[in-house]
Amino acid sequence: MGTLRFLTAGESHGKALTVIVEGVPSGLSLTEEHIARQLARRQHGYGRGERMAIELDRAEILSGVRHGVTTGSPISLLISNKDWPNWQEIMGVGPVDRAMERVTRVRPGHADLAGAVKYSQDDVRNVLERASARETATRVAAGSVAVRFLEEFGIRVHSHVMAIGGVHAQVKGDIDWQSVESSPVRCADPKAAAEMMEAIDRAREAGDTVGGIAEVVAEGVPIGLGSHVHWDRRIDGRIAQALMSIPACKGVSIGEGWGVAGLHGSEAHDVIEPVTEPSHPWHRRSNRAGGTEGGITNGMPLVARMAMKPIPTLEKPLPSVDLDTGEQAEAHRERADVCVVPAAGVIGEAMVALVLADAFLEKFGGDHMDETRRNYEAYMKTIGPRRAT
Repeated sequence: MGTLRFLTAGESHGKALTVIVEGVPSGLSLTEEHIARQLARRQHGYGRGERMAIELDRAEILSGVRHGVTTGSPISLLISNKDWPNWQEIMGVGPVDRAMERVTRVRPGHADLAGAVKYSQDDVRNVLERASARETATRVAAGSVAVRFLEEFGIRVHSHVMAIGGVHAQVKGDIDWQSVESSPVRCADPKAAAEMMEAIDRAREAGDTVGGIAEVVAEGVPIGLGSHVHWDRRIDGRIAQALMSIPACKGVSIGEGWGVAGLHGSEAHDVIEPVTEPSHPWHRRSNRAGGTEGGITNGMPLVARMAMKPIPTLEKPLPSVDLDTGEQAEAHRERADVCVVPAAGVIGEAMVALVLADAFLEKFGGDHMDETRRNYEAYMKTIGPRRAT
């Protein structure tokens, strides 16, 4: 059980989505506007579907905050589904006196078949509503609380798109995060961004979808989060699990990941530079490890990449089977996006922020922000060369 944890509930076309975030210290400035900014970023991106124009998500803070400051008690958030009036009968919680139309044509690549078999359902809607990526709105809401916490300690979490539909960005040197935010596909390479949009357009015209790669970068992460002593405390493992839990994510790498597999050891590791700046010791010549070593953050930017598959709901559905008969049938179609990679980066930021905030509180503790800050500042005075401390 982590120091900071969250629990989400709700269905894609239900009345609302909810999330409870527990473990945030008291004394943190937090408003609904902080959360709204992150939710708006999730909804943007070239290739999103009609649903994003309907919802315009905003989270209502129901508890855990008073007069714009956290109290230390659980923070509960509510995101209403604007499309609910059109689904009240189909998704109502009360008994019905007539048969509802069932979804039985399962979609390859979705939770439809496996979920229906596991939970003994004869209507796939009982699975697809919760398995929908709509649930990630609550993750971004919870993650916005973690982002707000990390900001207090100079930690910034960003993301950008590295590839969509086979088009790869060429990014060298520092990333201009403002230009990423203004890009329709959240890509730092304008030429690649234009080609990515063309790839999305071609997929849309063909009734198809496209996937890609998004990278999350956390800057200002202190050395020492996570631990080498047990498998479940390793920070890279925690981040990988968090990112892999995002719908459509099929692969995670930390730093260069698969890219170092073919290198020699002399090429793969990050040389540690001599300490010339006592306030910022232990700098590396490179960051192929992605900011972690031995399951512990090493003071370099934390970098994680996600491979996002094309989403499984197609305008021109794949051949599939009917859950009732087992006979061939065209897969069911729900309203969906053509490409979710730009949004996936924002969701990835939220998940990385939640993991880092949990690890930060695990190390520094504190029931009030002042206590956490004292512990953090005292630790940071000790991290230089041993003789200097």
